[in-house]
Amino acid sequence: MSSAKPSLALLAGALALASCANLGGGGPMGEKSSVGIPLGKTAPHNVQPLADKPHFGKPVSEADLASWNIDIRTPDGAGLPAGRGSVAQGRQVYAAKCAACHGADAKGGAVYGTMVGGIGSMTQSPRVLTPGSMYPYAPILFDYIRRAMPMDRPQTLTNDETYALSALLLNLNGLVPADAVMDAQSLPKVQMPNRNAFLTDDRPDAKATRCMTNCK
Repeated sequence: MSSAKPSLALLAGALALASCANLGGGGPMGEKSSVGIPLGKTAPHNVQPLADKPHFGKPVSEADLASWNIDIRTPDGAGLPAGRGSVAQGRQVYAAKCAACHGADAKGGAVYGTMVGGIGSMTQSPRVLTPGSMYPYAPILFDYIRRAMPMDRPQTLTNDETYALSALLLNLNGLVPADAVMDAQSLPKVQMPNRNAFLTDDRPDAKATRCMTNCK
């Protein structure tokens, strides 16, 4: 009985090999299998064109871009939007939407430090960095407020509210009178104390000439 078991195992192995040969062709490279595909290669996949291509997105209109196109050229205010706001209106907006973080009269609060004072300190140590002490152009103030404030709801302020807050902060820094009204015409005219305290970066690596072929 024990001598018959190896013979049965060999017979089962032979049958399995024969089955594989019949299914796959089993010959050397270059021969074809039983389904007509050269061994070592895969069958081509016929891609059928769709009846209609997928349509992702939609054309962008000028109106769609308006909410994104908010760049302001700060030296002359090009790009400032329509609207206006007074110092008095700025106090109301500030009390409702800014004081919780910036404190009373913008002198520092729970989240941010002072936004008032420091004029003339840019060459001292320590410097006191405020819009009045560091910004060379007043439109920077409008641009920053509109983009980033309030911290938990950026870009929710209206243009009028942003002009009003700009007027208030400029007034608190002693740069415009209490009855000042800021808009696209008046804001760029505000002379900031730090306007002429910047040097032109004339290092060679600070400029580049566009080149597409045969570049140096």
